[in-house]
Amino acid sequence: SESRCPIPLRPSATRSAGWPPGSPPTKKPVIEPSEGFEVAGQTELDLPPVFTTVPTKKKIVFLTIDDGAEKDPRFLRMMNELRIPYTAFLADAEVRPRYAYFKKAQRLGVTLNNHTLHHRYLPGLSYARQKREICGMQNVIEKHYGKRPTLFRPPFGDYDRTTLKAAKACGIEHAPIWNAEAFPDRMEHRAWDRSLHPGDIVLTHFRGRKDWKGTMPDMVRTFMKYVTDKGYAVARLEDYL
Repeated sequence: SESRCPIPLRPSATRSAGWPPGSPPTKKPVIEPSEGFEVAGQTELDLPPVFTTVPTKKKIVFLTIDDGAEKDPRFLRMMNELRIPYTAFLADAEVRPRYAYFKKAQRLGVTLNNHTLHHRYLPGLSYARQKREICGMQNVIEKHYGKRPTLFRPPFGDYDRTTLKAAKACGIEHAPIWNAEAFPDRMEHRAWDRSLHPGDIVLTHFRGRKDWKGTMPDMVRTFMKYVTDKGYAVARLEDYL
């Protein structure tokens, strides 16, 4: 609900909590696959790296939002008013037919990236079908939003070497996944210490009360309170790639 707000709703009020995250780096960090997320032939084939964290010493994290099922106008207003950067990974099956919602997000500065056409488990598909899922979504994003993405997130975070070969063939350069996940009522972590680390990528979804115990604005409040209480700020992922 709108009344349960542990962070202020005015951009100026966030500055005392480590906000904003500072200028983007003039020299981009070298992005390599996170340990345990490499595939055979990763280096030889120059495949897009799968990574959960961006190498940095700054106390920043990156918010990423998947699929596109929920299209809450309050969320767009809130993120714009608070100037919270985030990166979207869209699946066409969830986005259509309301492409206009994400066009508005794009006008507000959000980069729209690839999460496949139908959000299928890719390792179970042939190279041709994986390429169709990824390149097909490249075509959709270019048609509706004017630019082919260079970022791709495999559905469920599941992939194999074939996935990355297909992604590369479709023009993908990076395949960020996540190290933490945000919900309206909690945070979950992949790391053993169940905490944030500099450069962590945080996942959440375009979801609402049908799937969650709350709304997308509720999720933002929970996430921002958790992040700022730990002294972190939210940076724009694309600025570091």
